[in-house]
Amino acid sequence: MTALLPGLARASLEVAGTRVDGDDLARAVGAVARGLSGTARVALWCEARIETALGAAGAIVGGVELVPLNPASGDAELVHETGDSAPAAVLCAADAELPAALAGLPRITVDPADRAEPVAETAAPDATALIVYTSGTTGPPKGVVLARRALAANLDALADAWAWTADDVVAQALPLFHVHGLVLGVLGPLRLGGGVRHAGRFSPEAIADRLAGDATVLFAVPTMHGRLLASAEADPRVADALRRARLVVSGSAALPARVHEAYAAATGQRIIERYGMSEALMIASARHDGPRIPGAVGTALPGVRIRIVDDAGVPVPPGEAIGDVEIMSDALFDGYLGNPDATASAFRDGWFRTGDVGSLDADGVLRLVGRSSTDLIKTGGYRVGAGEVEAALLEHPDVLEAAVLGLSDDDLGERIAAWVVIAPGSPLSDDELVQHVADLLAPHKRPRTITRVAELPRNALGKVQKKRLLV
Repeated sequence: MTALLPGLARASLEVAGTRVDGDDLARAVGAVARGLSGTARVALWCEARIETALGAAGAIVGGVELVPLNPASGDAELVHETGDSAPAAVLCAADAELPAALAGLPRITVDPADRAEPVAETAAPDATALIVYTSGTTGPPKGVVLARRALAANLDALADAWAWTADDVVAQALPLFHVHGLVLGVLGPLRLGGGVRHAGRFSPEAIADRLAGDATVLFAVPTMHGRLLASAEADPRVADALRRARLVVSGSAALPARVHEAYAAATGQRIIERYGMSEALMIASARHDGPRIPGAVGTALPGVRIRIVDDAGVPVPPGEAIGDVEIMSDALFDGYLGNPDATASAFRDGWFRTGDVGSLDADGVLRLVGRSSTDLIKTGGYRVGAGEVEAALLEHPDVLEAAVLGLSDDDLGERIAAWVVIAPGSPLSDDELVQHVADLLAPHKRPRTITRVAELPRNALGKVQKKRLLV
């Protein structure tokens, strides 16, 4: 496929109850693309509205570089991102209430009622499609430059892994400023000629309504799946709707193993986990025709190679040993915008250093234990992944949430510390919880301290923001 969205005229797009189909959709996107004529780069105000999806598709078709903006961002983030990327304007709904940080940018509005002749895509495969900003956990957010060929390669790889076709309609309620909701959840169906049913706001009932209708595939994050599971266990209508789905996919954060099993018991669905990041889009996934292993994120997608290396960059043989996850991929980013030093430091011998820690087994199945910056704990001479300790904690029925970090320790180097959310009324003691982990894992992996909290701090995609635990 030369065009990035060749299926547009066959596709169906619905966001928050507003729907546009087929030729009407192609003409609506054509109106946006023609309105952007002469614009090289534009920011997109990514509310959960039809205007956002039409704006993204119009920019892609028109060959305009797109900078998605998170409406929940603070002024400092928005000033940095727009100052760094220098878009010519901000693309938004006519009635969007933009913050003062964007006051200096002209507005180009999207009207879902506008129609124009469809536009043929002429941008080269190597042309930039998106500039997506990282979360900025290790400094100011960096602009990840993604070429059109990277998006095309990744979406086609997912189509292969998931048997994803034009017959599929994706139900979702994901943020549209992120690659999960925008690239997979909107551009993917529009590329294939399928459908999108975005609920606008997440609720189990809203997702159930779409799966009870014509949706065949569900994209969600673990927090959403946890709420869907609770609802399915209480409401047969939600369970029946989930049971109808051809495929249920989870990503953006780790899904607890017990949710896998409980989901299967309540709905008959074995969830597919996948693994990705802004710089590489999707890296690995369970396949539609392969095993779906709790605690694993599947195997490398077509066009992707994965290796595990030790601290010195030496590849680790397949097995239980954990190390840094490095990849080569057809979908890798072109670099960090205006930051060649950061780009260079992100690679080692041509391999992209993901910053994640995990292991590969003999079958190529990848298991992640966290980020090297926060989740690789070196305690008493051992390397321990925070993720495996979190998974063990979550195996206890009274533990609702868990996060693990390594804290500085004069004796051990780092000691394992856990923050947990315990079920109300549970008599579980800290000692019993530590013993529970020691019974499942090697003794050196048990938490040395337990801190009980009402909830864990999470971002919009459900990822725990661990650095906030230390404040």
